Amino acid sequence: MCAPSGEQIEIVFGDQRAVVVEVGGGLRAYSAGGLELLDGYSAEGPSTSARGQVLIPWPNRLEDGSYEFDGRRHQLPLTEPSTETAIHGLVHSSPWTVAVRQPARAVLEHVVDPQPGYPFSLALRIEYMLWAGGLIVYTTATNVGTDPCPFGAGAHPYLTLGTATVDSLLLRVPAASVVTCDERGLPVRTEAVEGTVYDFRRPRRIGTTKLDNAFTELERDDGMLAHVELHDPDGGNGVTLWFDESFPYVLVFTGDPLPDVDRRSLAVEPMTCPPNAFRTGTALIRLEPGRSVTTVWGITPSVR
Repeated sequence: MCAPSGEQIEIVFGDQRAVVVEVGGGLRAYSAGGLELLDGYSAEGPSTSARGQVLIPWPNRLEDGSYEFDGRRHQLPLTEPSTETAIHGLVHSSPWTVAVRQPARAVLEHVVDPQPGYPFSLALRIEYMLWAGGLIVYTTATNVGTDPCPFGAGAHPYLTLGTATVDSLLLRVPAASVVTCDERGLPVRTEAVEGTVYDFRRPRRIGTTKLDNAFTELERDDGMLAHVELHDPDGGNGVTLWFDESFPYVLVFTGDPLPDVDRRSLAVEPMTCPPNAFRTGTALIRLEPGRSVTTVWGITPSVR
């Protein structure tokens, strides 16, 4: 019997183990030193609350599912009816092909064909690799159509350190600005984190803070990587999600409105653009025919 998420592709390096899936091409599980660092889902069920999903060709919500590009109006299905938005792209329920299968590395591929609301063609390739430093994910999208297309990308892992909730954990988000949203989850304004509950530039307990916000103006290291850090001061374990400069935004979500999450883990979602970018044009990538864009993110464990 086939699992709802299709074939399970396991990769292993030392005490690290990851599982990627055929349906959606996403990351279902990741552990190091025997500790689950991803609040994933069972092979016997589908991804819920966007767990581990690949967010292409747009991340997060698109207002009314409609947008204009090069003078043409497009209408996508409203995949989140409660907010009347189209959410998280087009590939999370699609079958992917395993192109490379190695002990510590897997490559999956998929083609987005022209369809109502997105009449463009994209060839996608995702490489998952484990090494001594953790997990690395390379994603490449190529416009294989004849017209320019709008493009954005993101990933949706939920991080955990095994605690009942994230409230006791220390969080660091190296961002100077935060995007605040309306009741539909659509951006209203971008403002400085200074003096707000969203200031996590120095590690501090999450406590009762509710987060469902994109952050930007990110501090980066010499390699132009930004690091979102989660640490358990009681257990001593930690996990860092890092991403390259192709991602100028990261959304952090405590999952309060979702019964299957409800603060038991923390979604850390690197994004090439903020929510509603197909409408606003903010950081939207215009991908010309034959051109490609590659993004890189990863997870570094610190397990005692």
